[in-house]
Amino acid sequence: MIELFSADTPNGKKISIMLEEIKFEYKVTKVDLSKGDQFKPEFRIISPFSKIPTIIDHDNQKTVFESGAILIYLGEKSNKFYDQNERLVINQWLMAQMGLIGPMIGQHHQFHHYNPGKSEFGEERYFKIAKTLYSDLDERLAKSKFLAGEKYTIADIATWPWIARHEWHDIGLKNYKNLSRWYLEIAEREAVIKGYNFMKKGEIIPKP
Repeated sequence: MIELFSADTPNGKKISIMLEEIKFEYKVTKVDLSKGDQFKPEFRIISPFSKIPTIIDHDNQKTVFESGAILIYLGEKSNKFYDQNERLVINQWLMAQMGLIGPMIGQHHQFHHYNPGKSEFGEERYFKIAKTLYSDLDERLAKSKFLAGEKYTIADIATWPWIARHEWHDIGLKNYKNLSRWYLEIAEREAVIKGYNFMKKGEIIPKP
């Protein structure tokens, strides 16, 4: 059984969606970021940078931190959504999410959604970067059904929850035909619907 230590964020949703997709038994241990649970010594034992999500695989007593590493671990363990023959391209798109899409859109959230008016430079910079990322993803998805090719993979699972916050971005997802097509196709998957609402708060996936 997998124990998922998480909060209701895009990075947290990556793992709940993956666990629903591979149909592994799991339980959620909530980490209240607003109360500083992530800095507690007992949590830092399994997450040295005080970040969510982290998992404990109680079947073999292994812990894994960093969402990309967790997706790789679960992909290898389940032999799903991480095809051995396609791992080079999957890893590239997964690392693009981990190193670029998530961090840059996350900064856009900080300046544009959480702290508007505090830094005109920050708001303009990260809005422009986020808009460029939408265009880059749309261009890729004009050529490929999914990010890493014709099959749905952990690269899509990693990226989709960040686009699911499109209402925060004020960029207009509906203006990006291919990205919208990809987003809506994934949004209809039963595991994605369940994983999106993993905190059981009645969350509904936003439409473009």
